[in-house]
Amino acid sequence: MTANWDGLHWDGWQDAGEIRARLAAGADPDSMGGHGHPLREAAVYGSPEGVAELARHVSDVAATGWRGTTALWEAVEADRPDNARALVAAGADPWKAELAGWSPGRLALAGPVPDLFPLPEGEPGLSGAERAAVERARRLTAALGKPSVDGTGLACVAGIDAAEAIRRLGAAPVEDEEFMDAFVEQPWAYPMSEGLRLAGVTTVPGGCVVTQPWGYAPYTTEAMAALTVGTFGYALFANPKSGNQGMIQRDGEVEGWDLHPGGGPRPGDGPEEVLAAYLYRRDAVAYACAFAGLEPEDARAVTGPADVWVRLPEAGSTGSR
Repeated sequence: MTANWDGLHWDGWQDAGEIRARLAAGADPDSMGGHGHPLREAAVYGSPEGVAELARHVSDVAATGWRGTTALWEAVEADRPDNARALVAAGADPWKAELAGWSPGRLALAGPVPDLFPLPEGEPGLSGAERAAVERARRLTAALGKPSVDGTGLACVAGIDAAEAIRRLGAAPVEDEEFMDAFVEQPWAYPMSEGLRLAGVTTVPGGCVVTQPWGYAPYTTEAMAALTVGTFGYALFANPKSGNQGMIQRDGEVEGWDLHPGGGPRPGDGPEEVLAAYLYRRDAVAYACAFAGLEPEDARAVTGPADVWVRLPEAGSTGSR
């Protein structure tokens, strides 16, 4: 039997017998040789039995990783309530703050199993604003579903409608519906230069969405600068090679760049950011919409058909302020 954790992939953590055998062979319960912590891996991917077995051997059930979070936090964030219960039974504290004042217990109150841990006397639950954020996230994620967005560029802009977005971009509606239908059906049959000049614009409650299911044009700083004069927005490019990339612009200026929407809370996030990142984990599109205060009723604004398909101006000439 292997005396380390090499070759144990996500499904392997489900096998408590495998974990027990590796520990018996000398695998270090506190280290994976610089590649994470066994207990945190088991908390996310494993079974309650495997978590309990590892918890009996670790030197500290509350050991933290690069984010400053414990295995218990990881189990809550990964929606593994049974693993979370096993960790608490092993001595983990669900009410100790870990990120921006949030504890695993408080975080769970915002999740799919809000009664995961009994709320101790004197421990604050969610505030009214936090409960409203949770309800909004449930509405938004249910409305959007899980659209396939690999390769999509998206701009979610607060407070303007489709007509104003088109004006600001200096775009022109595509009059040839037959051409546009054919393009949407097979965008890769056309030159990339053609596709990058075509986008959809849709008015939604709270503002508008500019989408390009085949390219990154709405994610460019030039497009966002034109769209966000006097307002703000969140741009997303679902890069099929490197993952989701996010950008914030406010009043035409970049406020955040190379962001990771849908990736969960990160060190340095404030309390509201931790909650939002948790509520929209693994859901970059919903995160982008929520940041801009948009509440689309379905995924049409993202995937099409848009309210208006437009042709963007040549690169370098976008926008009317």
